[in-house]
Amino acid sequence: ATRVRVRVLVSGRVQGVGFRWAVGDEARTHGVTGWVRNLADGRVEAVFEGYQEQVQQMIDFCRRGPETARVDDVRVIPEAYSGDLTGFSNFGEEDAMQVSLLAGY
Repeated sequence: ATRVRVRVLVSGRVQGVGFRWAVGDEARTHGVTGWVRNLADGRVEAVFEGYQEQVQQMIDFCRRGPETARVDDVRVIPEAYSGDLTGFSNFGEEDAMQVSLLAGY
């Protein structure tokens, strides 16, 4: 099975509606690592790493979003798989790095 990494940019009514929390719950359910954060321009950005099938399920979830959200557009940018993310952070990359450092103890 192939492991992949993607960066996802989600536009629409996706901030203040529980979008990040729903993404985090979904990612943990599928065993996908990475992070999600709000951007200043109103979009949500996320990075997902894992097996291709699970990552695709996360992309599909971002296209739907939780019931409270309205998704207008999802941009998917493939990246090189790193394997350096452990767990899933609702607060962006820096927090995900700290989480992985803590997980080392």
